[in-house]
Amino acid sequence: MELSMLIMGQPAWMWLTFLAVVVVLLVLDLGVLNKGDEEIGVRKSLMLSLFYITIGVAFGGFVWMQLGQQPALEYWTGFVVEKSLAMDNVFVMATIFGFFAVPRHLQHRVLFWGILGVIVLRAIMIGFGATLVQRYEWVLLVFAAFLIFTGIRMLMSGHEDDADPSESWMLSWLTRHMRVTNGFVGNRFFVRQPGPSGKALLYATPLFVALVAIEFADLIFAVDSVPAIFAITTDPYLVYTSNIFAILGLRALYFALAAILHRFVYLKPALAILLIFIGGKVVVADLMGIEKVPPAISLGVTFVILAAGIAWSLIKTRGDKPAH
Repeated sequence: MELSMLIMGQPAWMWLTFLAVVVVLLVLDLGVLNKGDEEIGVRKSLMLSLFYITIGVAFGGFVWMQLGQQPALEYWTGFVVEKSLAMDNVFVMATIFGFFAVPRHLQHRVLFWGILGVIVLRAIMIGFGATLVQRYEWVLLVFAAFLIFTGIRMLMSGHEDDADPSESWMLSWLTRHMRVTNGFVGNRFFVRQPGPSGKALLYATPLFVALVAIEFADLIFAVDSVPAIFAITTDPYLVYTSNIFAILGLRALYFALAAILHRFVYLKPALAILLIFIGGKVVVADLMGIEKVPPAISLGVTFVILAAGIAWSLIKTRGDKPAH
């Protein structure tokens, strides 16, 4: 393969550079920073989160050098939006881990393999979305309308749409069609145990079921985040890299925020307004026949909306204790 060959609009060497960085980060994460099944503390989580955010932001500098200012601003906007939506995903993760009673020292194992699955799932969804947008430009308007609808629904529902794993059809299907052990077996996803007939059979553990639940939750979140990033840029390279760099730090972000999730009660309304803004600017630009909102303005508005939601949450919940 020639390194100058274009793959989905960008040279192969740029894709290979991105993949090399991702592989190094995953190897570093699994083999160096988090060896064994040990609980990740808040201080370490914050340091790892800062590290991943720094890498993600720095990659935007690489995009600027190779593609220019506008693509870099679009990348950073997508990164911020995806990172913010990932924060909302943390609420669902906490609910899933609580439902399955996953010990804290095993949670990082589920999240690591979950992130690997997310990398593959997002590649499929983004590739499919990019093909649709390239062939049918009106699909962008469908994405924009969906974002506006989703944002309005989030504003009206408040916390009523928080996920309840016990009501998941996926969980019901798994427990009906798979042999699942009664409890955890170390850090293993599958084990062989004697079945009713005495013959050794393959059983899944609750840890694997929790992993599938995490993957399914991300698939649901991707339905929002993928259209959101396509409403910012239609370049598959910018869409995928901003998504993945935001998701790579999700595990560290979870352990950093899990203990203080109750302080972010107004994050969901802020995300709802952000989705409405992203979808609205696409619709307005199309209806009025004007150029899309400049990336610098989009990035600035995104920061203002999210900063306001986080600041107001911290002010209003000052002194509150987490609910048990």
